[in-house]
Amino acid sequence: MCNHFLPLEEALEKRKQAGILRTLRSRKEGVDFYSNNYLGFAKNKTFLKLLLKTVQENPELLEGSTGSRLISGNTSVVTETEEFITKEHQYESALLFPSGYNANLALFAALPNRHDTVIVDEKIHRSVHDACKMSNAKKIKFRHNDCGHLEDILKRQQGTVYIAIESLYSMDGDFSPISEIADLAVKYNAALIVDEAHAFGVFGYGLVDRFHLQKNVLATVVTYGKALGTHGAAVLTNDMIKSYLINFASSFIYTTAAHDFLWMSIRKGYEFLNENNTAPVQLQKNINIFRRGNIKSPSDENSPIQAIIIPDNHQLKMLAETLSDNGFLIYPIFSPTVKEGTERLRICLHSFNTEEEIVMLTKIINEFI
Repeated sequence: MCNHFLPLEEALEKRKQAGILRTLRSRKEGVDFYSNNYLGFAKNKTFLKLLLKTVQENPELLEGSTGSRLISGNTSVVTETEEFITKEHQYESALLFPSGYNANLALFAALPNRHDTVIVDEKIHRSVHDACKMSNAKKIKFRHNDCGHLEDILKRQQGTVYIAIESLYSMDGDFSPISEIADLAVKYNAALIVDEAHAFGVFGYGLVDRFHLQKNVLATVVTYGKALGTHGAAVLTNDMIKSYLINFASSFIYTTAAHDFLWMSIRKGYEFLNENNTAPVQLQKNINIFRRGNIKSPSDENSPIQAIIIPDNHQLKMLAETLSDNGFLIYPIFSPTVKEGTERLRICLHSFNTEEEIVMLTKIINEFI
């Protein structure tokens, strides 16, 4: 191989030796404690039959979009779905994307420019960091969920300032102090953007909606590949920001639109969510069962994500293998996905997990650690 690629080989070999080389594996059978399918909708037979019936009655939903939404990929289905989402979330506008990553890429690469500042929670999703590089804006991190530190940074800024947070953090399973941060954004005339990927569906339409913060949040990102069991994402914002993204967001302009089945599955997902309010209730019961196992965790007691910090790669691998041998599907998180010394087992709880499964899971973990 050409010497130019030796650094790539060395980087891969280094990860392999450390036992943290990422590889693609087929999905296995077992008790699911690792997926983001919090409400079980992704495999819910009633929901799947609803989607199948919709396609059978409207087979044109499966047609390819044939181009970007600015050329041939815009249809009445996607525009009507956006209008529906707008009303449901009480925003002025909604703009659909094929994934949450694409949505964040659009927002943080297009809105800020090199003269602006983006203040991000230090544990914000990687997509925001990647987008900030593309924008050339100044990026400043504030300590996780530390409103005092955030305010200290805000006091020193001039010009246009954006604040980026998640409502429920995907690695720690804790909530942001979203109301306090929204108040700070108003106080210092900063634009707040909230990623609701892991809160939407689990907690109604998310925490922005729950606390009625729409007027104080410039943009909210909701994703549909987790609790809703489908795929895609929406940016909820005002008419001007939507128009700006359509005109200047590369990840929107230069990509082929998804077919209408995706947009319709999102619309049906909302309807199914509103008709099946028992799933979030059962999920909370299962979270309570897990918490009664007295496993030390930085996660919130109401979060479907429960992190167990095991800052030893060997011990973490051994626990993961033990759980796997007992039929539990879990996912250990090694650095560099998280900071070195904060490696963890990330347990995802679901409405469909049984009490017996959860108790056995906690028993094995407690015996190991």
